Amino acid sequence: MTDDHAPVSAEASGTWTLGDLPVRRIGFGAMRLPGRIAFDNTSVSDRTRSIRVLRRAVELGVNHIDTAAFYFSSLRSANELINTALAPYPDDLVIVTKVGPRRDRAGAWTAWARPEELRGDVEENLRQLGRDHLDVVNFRMNERTSAAIEEYVGALAELRDAGLVRHVGVSDVDAELLARAQKVTPVVCVQNRFGLGTGRPGDADLLRSCADQGIAFVPFFAIAGSGGHAGATGTTESPAVERIAAAHGASPAQIRLAWTLHQGPNVLAIPGTGDPEHLAQNVAAGALRLSGEELRALAG
Repeated sequence: MTDDHAPVSAEASGTWTLGDLPVRRIGFGAMRLPGRIAFDNTSVSDRTRSIRVLRRAVELGVNHIDTAAFYFSSLRSANELINTALAPYPDDLVIVTKVGPRRDRAGAWTAWARPEELRGDVEENLRQLGRDHLDVVNFRMNERTSAAIEEYVGALAELRDAGLVRHVGVSDVDAELLARAQKVTPVVCVQNRFGLGTGRPGDADLLRSCADQGIAFVPFFAIAGSGGHAGATGTTESPAVERIAAAHGASPAQIRLAWTLHQGPNVLAIPGTGDPEHLAQNVAAGALRLSGEELRALAG
Protein backbone atom coordinates (compact mmCIF):
# COMPACT_ATOMS: atom_id res chain seq x y z
CA MET A 1 0.00 0.00 0.00
CA THR A 2 2.72 2.51 0.89
CA ASP A 3 5.56 1.48 -1.48
CA ASP A 4 7.66 4.62 -1.86
CA HIS A 5 8.77 3.45 -5.32
CA ALA A 6 5.22 3.31 -6.64
CA PRO A 7 3.12 6.01 -4.93
CA VAL A 8 -0.62 5.71 -5.30
CA SER A 9 -2.36 8.61 -7.03
CA ALA A 10 -5.49 10.27 -5.70
CA GLU A 11 -7.10 9.22 -8.98
CA ALA A 12 -7.54 5.74 -7.42
CA SER A 13 -10.15 7.17 -5.05
CA GLY A 14 -12.52 8.07 -7.88
CA THR A 15 -14.13 11.41 -8.74
CA TRP A 16 -17.17 13.43 -7.69
CA THR A 17 -18.40 16.68 -9.20
CA LEU A 18 -18.56 19.42 -6.59
CA GLY A 19 -21.14 21.71 -8.15
CA ASP A 20 -19.58 21.80 -11.62
CA LEU A 21 -16.02 21.10 -10.40
CA PRO A 22 -14.66 17.53 -10.73
CA VAL A 23 -12.56 16.57 -7.70
CA ARG A 24 -10.83 13.40 -6.58
CA ARG A 25 -12.51 11.85 -3.58
CA ILE A 26 -9.31 11.96 -1.53
CA GLY A 27 -8.51 15.59 -0.87
CA PHE A 28 -6.38 17.45 1.65
CA GLY A 29 -7.35 19.38 4.78
CA ALA A 30 -5.09 22.31 5.66
CA MET A 31 -6.07 22.70 9.33
CA ARG A 32 -2.83 21.23 10.69
CA LEU A 33 -0.44 23.02 8.35
CA PRO A 34 0.14 26.11 10.57
CA GLY A 35 0.96 24.17 13.74
CA ARG A 36 1.56 20.70 15.08
CA ILE A 37 -1.54 21.13 17.26
CA ALA A 38 -4.59 22.63 15.60
CA PHE A 39 -5.66 26.08 16.85
CA ASP A 40 -2.79 26.30 19.34
CA ASN A 41 -0.95 29.54 18.60
CA THR A 42 2.17 28.34 20.42
CA SER A 43 2.43 25.29 18.15
CA VAL A 44 4.24 26.36 14.99
CA SER A 45 4.93 24.08 12.03
CA ASP A 46 8.06 23.84 9.93
CA ARG A 47 7.29 26.19 7.04
CA THR A 48 9.46 24.41 4.48
CA ARG A 49 7.92 21.04 5.29
CA SER A 50 4.37 22.38 5.10
CA ILE A 51 5.05 23.83 1.66
CA ARG A 52 6.60 20.53 0.60
CA VAL A 53 3.51 18.63 1.78
CA LEU A 54 1.20 20.86 -0.26
CA ARG A 55 3.25 20.51 -3.42
CA ARG A 56 3.51 16.76 -2.93
CA ALA A 57 -0.26 16.51 -2.49
CA VAL A 58 -0.80 18.06 -5.92
CA GLU A 59 1.89 15.81 -7.40
CA LEU A 60 -0.05 12.83 -6.03
CA GLY A 61 -3.19 13.95 -7.86
CA VAL A 62 -5.00 15.76 -5.06
CA ASN A 63 -7.11 18.57 -6.53
CA HIS A 64 -9.39 19.42 -3.59
CA ILE A 65 -7.95 21.43 -0.70
CA ASP A 66 -10.00 22.48 2.32
CA THR A 67 -8.88 25.56 4.25
CA ALA A 68 -10.04 28.65 6.18
CA ALA A 69 -8.68 32.05 7.17
CA PHE A 70 -8.98 31.01 10.84
CA TYR A 71 -6.47 28.18 10.30
CA PHE A 72 -3.39 29.91 11.69
CA SER A 73 -0.78 29.81 14.45
CA SER A 74 1.35 32.67 15.74
CA LEU A 75 3.68 32.50 12.71
CA ARG A 76 1.84 30.49 10.09
CA SER A 77 -1.35 30.84 8.03
CA ALA A 78 -2.76 27.88 6.11
CA ASN A 79 -3.99 30.15 3.32
CA GLU A 80 -0.64 31.90 3.00
CA LEU A 81 1.16 28.53 2.89
CA ILE A 82 -1.21 27.35 0.14
CA ASN A 83 -0.62 30.57 -1.82
CA THR A 84 3.16 30.30 -1.50
CA ALA A 85 3.27 26.59 -2.35
CA LEU A 86 0.79 26.39 -5.20
CA ALA A 87 0.26 29.75 -6.91
CA PRO A 88 -0.11 30.13 -9.82
CA TYR A 89 -2.74 27.50 -9.16
CA PRO A 90 -3.31 24.48 -11.42
CA ASP A 91 -6.44 24.89 -13.51
CA ASP A 92 -8.12 21.83 -11.96
CA LEU A 93 -7.34 22.70 -8.33
CA VAL A 94 -10.47 23.33 -6.23
CA ILE A 95 -9.95 25.30 -3.02
CA VAL A 96 -12.78 25.16 -0.51
CA THR A 97 -12.94 27.61 2.39
CA LYS A 98 -15.29 28.12 5.29
CA VAL A 99 -16.56 31.16 7.14
CA GLY A 100 -18.48 31.79 10.33
CA PRO A 101 -16.08 31.09 13.21
CA ARG A 102 -13.56 33.79 14.07
CA ARG A 103 -10.32 34.00 16.05
CA ASP A 104 -8.51 37.11 17.24
CA ARG A 105 -4.82 37.73 16.54
CA ALA A 106 -3.87 35.91 19.73
CA GLY A 107 -5.72 32.84 18.48
CA ALA A 108 -8.69 32.98 20.87
CA TRP A 109 -12.15 32.21 19.48
CA THR A 110 -14.42 35.25 19.27
CA ALA A 111 -18.06 35.81 18.31
CA TRP A 112 -19.33 34.18 15.12
CA ALA A 113 -19.61 36.47 12.12
CA ARG A 114 -22.94 38.17 11.41
CA PRO A 115 -24.48 37.76 7.93
CA GLU A 116 -23.38 41.24 6.89
CA GLU A 117 -19.80 40.42 7.93
CA LEU A 118 -19.40 37.41 5.63
CA ARG A 119 -18.27 39.58 2.72
CA GLY A 120 -15.28 40.74 4.78
CA ASP A 121 -14.44 37.14 5.71
CA VAL A 122 -14.67 36.05 2.06
CA GLU A 123 -12.48 38.96 0.95
CA GLU A 124 -9.89 38.06 3.60
CA ASN A 125 -9.72 34.50 2.25
CA LEU A 126 -9.36 35.90 -1.25
CA ARG A 127 -6.53 38.19 -0.15
CA GLN A 128 -4.63 35.45 1.66
CA LEU A 129 -5.01 32.96 -1.15
CA GLY A 130 -4.28 35.49 -3.89
CA ARG A 131 -7.42 34.64 -5.84
CA ASP A 132 -10.22 36.65 -7.44
CA HIS A 133 -12.93 34.15 -6.47
CA LEU A 134 -13.43 31.21 -4.11
CA ASP A 135 -14.50 27.89 -5.60
CA VAL A 136 -16.71 26.84 -2.68
CA VAL A 137 -17.47 28.61 0.61
CA ASN A 138 -19.03 26.63 3.45
CA PHE A 139 -20.90 28.44 6.18
CA ARG A 140 -20.16 26.72 9.49
CA MET A 141 -23.15 26.69 11.84
CA ASN A 142 -23.40 26.84 15.59
CA GLU A 143 -26.39 26.81 17.93
CA ARG A 144 -26.90 30.58 17.64
CA THR A 145 -26.43 31.01 13.91
CA SER A 146 -28.58 28.03 12.91
CA ALA A 147 -31.69 30.09 13.71
CA ALA A 148 -30.69 32.51 10.95
CA ILE A 149 -29.35 30.05 8.40
CA GLU A 150 -31.41 31.62 5.65
CA GLU A 151 -29.72 34.99 6.21
CA TYR A 152 -26.23 33.47 6.18
CA VAL A 153 -26.57 31.37 3.04
CA GLY A 154 -28.45 34.25 1.46
CA ALA A 155 -25.44 36.49 2.09
CA LEU A 156 -23.17 33.91 0.46
CA ALA A 157 -25.56 33.63 -2.48
CA GLU A 158 -25.25 37.40 -2.99
CA LEU A 159 -21.46 37.04 -3.03
CA ARG A 160 -21.82 34.25 -5.58
CA ASP A 161 -23.94 36.51 -7.75
CA ALA A 162 -21.26 39.18 -7.40
CA GLY A 163 -18.62 36.76 -8.71
CA LEU A 164 -16.65 36.37 -5.46
CA VAL A 165 -17.94 32.86 -4.75
CA ARG A 166 -18.64 30.06 -7.21
CA HIS A 167 -20.61 27.65 -5.01
CA VAL A 168 -22.19 27.63 -1.54
CA GLY A 169 -21.88 24.87 1.05
CA VAL A 170 -22.86 24.38 4.69
CA SER A 171 -21.18 22.77 7.66
CA ASP A 172 -22.34 21.20 10.91
CA VAL A 173 -25.97 20.88 9.82
CA ASP A 174 -28.76 18.35 10.12
CA ALA A 175 -31.37 17.46 7.49
CA GLU A 176 -33.75 20.22 8.57
CA LEU A 177 -31.09 22.95 8.36
CA LEU A 178 -29.96 21.69 4.97
CA ALA A 179 -33.52 21.81 3.67
CA ARG A 180 -33.92 25.39 4.89
CA ALA A 181 -30.64 26.40 3.23
CA GLN A 182 -31.69 24.72 -0.02
CA LYS A 183 -34.82 26.84 -0.15
CA VAL A 184 -32.61 29.93 -0.36
CA THR A 185 -29.83 28.75 -2.68
CA PRO A 186 -28.40 25.55 -4.15
CA VAL A 187 -25.97 23.83 -1.77
CA VAL A 188 -23.18 21.75 -3.30
CA CYS A 189 -21.68 20.21 -0.17
CA VAL A 190 -22.30 19.40 3.47
CA GLN A 191 -19.26 19.27 5.75
CA ASN A 192 -19.99 17.48 9.04
CA ARG A 193 -18.02 15.64 11.68
CA PHE A 194 -18.32 12.00 10.65
CA GLY A 195 -16.19 8.89 10.75
CA LEU A 196 -15.98 5.29 11.82
CA GLY A 197 -17.53 5.20 15.29
CA THR A 198 -18.27 8.93 15.38
CA GLY A 199 -20.95 11.27 14.11
CA ARG A 200 -24.32 12.43 15.32
CA PRO A 201 -27.57 10.50 15.00
CA GLY A 202 -29.05 10.95 11.57
CA ASP A 203 -25.82 11.72 9.72
CA ALA A 204 -25.82 8.38 7.89
CA ASP A 205 -29.31 9.16 6.60
CA LEU A 206 -28.23 12.71 5.76
CA LEU A 207 -25.28 11.34 3.79
CA ARG A 208 -27.60 9.18 1.69
CA SER A 209 -30.05 12.06 1.22
CA CYS A 210 -27.19 14.24 -0.01
CA ALA A 211 -26.25 11.53 -2.54
CA ASP A 212 -29.82 11.48 -3.85
CA GLN A 213 -29.66 15.27 -4.30
CA GLY A 214 -26.21 15.31 -5.92
CA ILE A 215 -24.66 17.01 -2.87
CA ALA A 216 -21.17 16.11 -1.69
CA PHE A 217 -20.84 14.92 1.91
CA VAL A 218 -17.44 15.91 3.28
CA PRO A 219 -16.57 14.44 6.70
CA PHE A 220 -14.03 16.09 8.95
CA PHE A 221 -12.11 14.16 11.64
CA ALA A 222 -12.55 10.96 9.62
CA ILE A 223 -9.20 9.74 11.02
CA ALA A 224 -9.13 11.55 14.36
CA GLY A 225 -12.58 10.31 15.32
CA SER A 226 -13.32 11.18 18.94
CA GLY A 227 -9.86 12.78 19.19
CA GLY A 228 -11.13 15.80 17.24
CA HIS A 229 -8.70 18.70 17.07
CA ALA A 230 -6.19 16.74 19.16
CA GLY A 231 -5.89 14.17 16.37
CA ALA A 232 -5.77 10.41 16.53
CA THR A 233 -2.76 10.24 18.86
CA GLY A 234 -3.43 7.79 21.63
CA THR A 235 -6.63 6.47 20.06
CA THR A 236 -7.27 2.83 20.90
CA GLU A 237 -8.38 1.03 17.76
CA SER A 238 -10.96 -1.74 17.77
CA PRO A 239 -9.81 -5.31 17.09
CA ALA A 240 -11.74 -5.20 13.78
CA VAL A 241 -9.80 -2.15 12.56
CA GLU A 242 -6.49 -3.69 13.62
CA ARG A 243 -7.29 -7.05 12.01
CA ILE A 244 -8.47 -5.55 8.71
CA ALA A 245 -5.49 -3.17 8.60
CA ALA A 246 -3.11 -6.14 9.03
CA ALA A 247 -4.91 -8.10 6.30
CA HIS A 248 -4.43 -5.23 3.84
CA GLY A 249 -0.92 -4.31 4.93
CA ALA A 250 -2.32 -0.91 5.81
CA SER A 251 -2.46 1.36 8.85
CA PRO A 252 -5.59 1.82 11.01
CA ALA A 253 -5.81 5.41 9.69
CA GLN A 254 -5.94 4.10 6.13
CA ILE A 255 -8.73 1.68 7.04
CA ARG A 256 -10.69 4.55 8.60
CA LEU A 257 -10.30 6.59 5.41
CA ALA A 258 -11.23 3.64 3.21
CA TRP A 259 -14.33 2.99 5.33
CA THR A 260 -15.28 6.66 4.97
CA LEU A 261 -15.05 6.53 1.17
CA HIS A 262 -17.08 3.32 1.10
CA GLN A 263 -20.07 5.12 2.65
CA GLY A 264 -21.19 6.57 -0.66
CA PRO A 265 -19.95 7.85 -4.04
CA ASN A 266 -20.62 11.43 -2.90
CA VAL A 267 -18.31 11.19 0.12
CA LEU A 268 -15.13 13.27 -0.15
CA ALA A 269 -12.38 12.73 2.43
CA ILE A 270 -10.15 15.65 3.46
CA PRO A 271 -7.50 14.16 5.80
CA GLY A 272 -4.91 16.67 6.92
CA THR A 273 -1.28 16.23 7.89
CA GLY A 274 2.00 18.09 7.99
CA ASP A 275 3.97 14.88 7.41
CA PRO A 276 4.90 13.91 3.81
CA GLU A 277 4.87 10.19 4.69
CA HIS A 278 1.41 10.38 6.26
CA LEU A 279 0.23 12.32 3.22
CA ALA A 280 1.25 9.49 0.88
CA GLN A 281 -0.46 6.95 3.14
CA ASN A 282 -3.66 9.01 3.21
CA VAL A 283 -3.75 9.27 -0.57
CA ALA A 284 -3.01 5.55 -0.93
CA ALA A 285 -6.05 4.77 1.24
CA GLY A 286 -8.17 5.81 -1.72
CA ALA A 287 -7.11 2.63 -3.52
CA LEU A 288 -8.17 0.30 -0.70
CA ARG A 289 -11.23 -1.82 -1.42
CA LEU A 290 -12.99 -3.33 1.58
CA SER A 291 -15.16 -6.40 1.24
CA GLY A 292 -18.76 -6.57 2.39
CA GLU A 293 -17.68 -8.82 5.24
CA GLU A 294 -15.04 -6.30 6.32
CA LEU A 295 -17.51 -3.42 6.17
CA ARG A 296 -19.95 -5.38 8.33
CA ALA A 297 -17.20 -6.13 10.84
CA LEU A 298 -16.30 -2.44 11.04
CA ALA A 299 -19.95 -1.46 11.43
CA GLY A 300 -20.16 -3.76 14.42
